Amino acid sequence: MAQGMKMPTTDDLMSMWQASGLKQKILFTFLMIAAFRLGAQMPLFGINNQVFSNLAQGNNIIGFLDLFSGGALGNVSIFALGIGPFITASIIIQLVSVVIPSLEKLQKEEGEAGRRKLSQYTRIFTVILAVFQSLIFMMFMRHLPGAIAPNVNHIMFYISSIVVLTAGSVLVMWISELITEKGIGNGGSLIIFVGILSGIPVYAARTAQMVSKSVSLQLGLVALLAIFFITMVFIVIMQEAVRKVVIVNPKRQVGNKVYGGMNSFIPFKLNPGGVMPIIFAIAILLFPSTVLSIVGQANFKSVAVKNFVVHLTHVMSPDGIVYYVLYFLLIVALTFFYASIMPNMQPKDIATNLKKYGSSIPGIKPGKPTADALDKILSKTTFIGAMGLGIIALVPSFASYVTNIKTLQGIGATSLIIMVGVALDLINQVKTHLLARNYESFLKE
Repeated sequence: MAQGMKMPTTDDLMSMWQASGLKQKILFTFLMIAAFRLGAQMPLFGINNQVFSNLAQGNNIIGFLDLFSGGALGNVSIFALGIGPFITASIIIQLVSVVIPSLEKLQKEEGEAGRRKLSQYTRIFTVILAVFQSLIFMMFMRHLPGAIAPNVNHIMFYISSIVVLTAGSVLVMWISELITEKGIGNGGSLIIFVGILSGIPVYAARTAQMVSKSVSLQLGLVALLAIFFITMVFIVIMQEAVRKVVIVNPKRQVGNKVYGGMNSFIPFKLNPGGVMPIIFAIAILLFPSTVLSIVGQANFKSVAVKNFVVHLTHVMSPDGIVYYVLYFLLIVALTFFYASIMPNMQPKDIATNLKKYGSSIPGIKPGKPTADALDKILSKTTFIGAMGLGIIALVPSFASYVTNIKTLQGIGATSLIIMVGVALDLINQVKTHLLARNYESFLKE
């Protein structure tokens, strides 16, 4: 069942601000976000960013990427690549960790030391991806008329631009890791959240300008906003819902007193991956789409090759049916993937621990039968969550298409899920911090 969300009162907010350590975490997070937003407004030397910004408004793929970068890509800033290379590197490292035994051992058996090594591998791969993406981006800018200033030294300009873009991407990665370590929330998700939030006024202004001249569009906008609101409600339910498996704990007698015997439960989240399946699905889909979009601008000698690239780019466009089908399937697959790698959702390990401590599920024998039962429960729960998440991701985009109000399509379900998911994660982390502080205060008393 979904857990009820209580709005914080003024006293709660004051307690949050005065809590030891929380104030510093919030201020640190704010400063890191401010640094990211400042970098997103610093244009790359020698680039006419207005030319690229106009292209981004007319290109679905580039416009979509610009939304998640908070306008950094459209401005051709030093943070133009954004968090993309880091997210992509994280996806690849997590995927290969499942199939490469040595990496899987680092993840599951070597604890904190193993996770630090995997983080180091992720950073190295991030740099490699950033260099590659910077190179592709500058090749694209070279063929874009009027994008590069005519009086620059081309060789030094390209080298310096690639270095700056790579360094900017690494700096964004560092900022995200610092937020995760010393601030509040997941750094990568929070940077994407801030990027989306900064783009909302632009989309709202475009929408208001479009619907002001048509009554039918105004009614369509009301219906679309209602669908967005209902979607947000379902997102909260999906993010907070859990399947509770009852556990019977054994009784033990110490002297004349009896301990234990109380029933507890194992919570299986309906959506164990949170917003990460959404973010990863976008990263996986947009990478080939971006490459195709950039390649499509090149001057091919063969007309057939150029037409094929253009057609494939159109097929993979974020507003095409193929994109949404692949998007849905990736969300489902990645939700199952996250459920399979989370340490607190491993049926065999849970069954082993239950048997070790003498606990059991009512009506099920300990050991393998318990593991099989938990695996069935987890599979059903994850399937419902994955399908629900996939459907939610498609509904607002479909509604935008039906109402013909496509200016809000960029901030559709994908953005809503990310924003709501990140907001809920922030709230939960603040609650956890306050509970831990209150517990420490209680122990001191």
